[in-house]
Amino acid sequence: MKQLSILGSTGSIGVSTLEIVAAYPDRFRVAALTAGKNLELFARQIRQFSPRIAAVASPEDVPQLKELCSGLNVEIVGGLQGLIAAATADESDMVVAAIVGAAGLAPTAAAVRAGKDIALANKETLVTAGHLFMEMVATHGVKLFPVDSEHSAVFQSIEGHRSQDISKIILTASGGPFRNTPAAQLAHVTVRDALNHPNWSMGRKITIDSATMMNKGLEVLEARWLFDAPVDKIEVNIHPQSIIHSMVEYVDGCVIAQLGTPDMKAPIAYALSYPERIATGVKPLDLTDFSGLTFFKPDMEKFRCLALAYRAIRDGESMPAVMNAANEIAVEAFLNGTIGFLQIAEVIERTMDAHPAHDLKSIDEVLQADRWGRDTARNICGGLKN
Repeated sequence: MKQLSILGSTGSIGVSTLEIVAAYPDRFRVAALTAGKNLELFARQIRQFSPRIAAVASPEDVPQLKELCSGLNVEIVGGLQGLIAAATADESDMVVAAIVGAAGLAPTAAAVRAGKDIALANKETLVTAGHLFMEMVATHGVKLFPVDSEHSAVFQSIEGHRSQDISKIILTASGGPFRNTPAAQLAHVTVRDALNHPNWSMGRKITIDSATMMNKGLEVLEARWLFDAPVDKIEVNIHPQSIIHSMVEYVDGCVIAQLGTPDMKAPIAYALSYPERIATGVKPLDLTDFSGLTFFKPDMEKFRCLALAYRAIRDGESMPAVMNAANEIAVEAFLNGTIGFLQIAEVIERTMDAHPAHDLKSIDEVLQADRWGRDTARNICGGLKN
């Protein structure tokens, strides 16, 4: 029986994880859950899965959650220390890190220090604190399993092969809702347009990141640290069908790819059950249903956020943390209607231009860079007109 702490249980990854737990009650049990603002759903999850600890991101929400969970034998806590308590629960064997954004860094790092294996869906942990986090993983001897479909695909494609034989990692991207939209029309994109992803069902923030292709830029950064690969060996291909989730090219010219129906339950289940595979209910892939699989290079001028992510890697260690912080603020501003779609990239670029990149020696320094990026991006957003 594997006991799980699920950080971000009301998000799309958390909900899918709990569906797998419900399907395999003899294999998995929930030790702790955390959530943000969706308290009604969170309370239903607590009633169904009976965690010992339930943590909400905001301490102000603790009284309401306690009322919703009246009569249940659960410890309800809030704030960062509450998230850390859930992430480090004594009985937990594995932490599913699915909090969106840099907010997931501190509790995920705490879980590593507590010796918990990690199923990582929070790419920002590696984006903001790459080498520090990987050093912690090595120091504490924990296992790290990627949950993002692209990184799970790479992980599966390198199984049984020598790292020195890898010549290139190829991350695929759907291209989002605007892959065929002329660049000149992007200035008129609405929030509704940007949230209309053609292939995947995700949360609002990640869906906007997919529309700008920042999500793929964050994945390049994640792959750089997960697989210890230099950035010039990580490539992005637009693959509209989202059937091949990523590929690995080897020095002999062979390419190994992982294919599957677009459904996050498959990579989640693989991370939870590794090295075994378990049935997920995901529709089996029938390639005869497709007239063809297509690939092309992304337009770095049209999708400036992807280019900015590559720049952040090359600029220096603190720059990815600042870039990620600026992106979170800019996406929030776009969703709130205070800036336009194209201004997301403008906010990020101006924030990066104002930042002198420097080395990061601790998680606290990462969080300082994150705060600086947020403050700077907010000021820039305040000066823009949609």
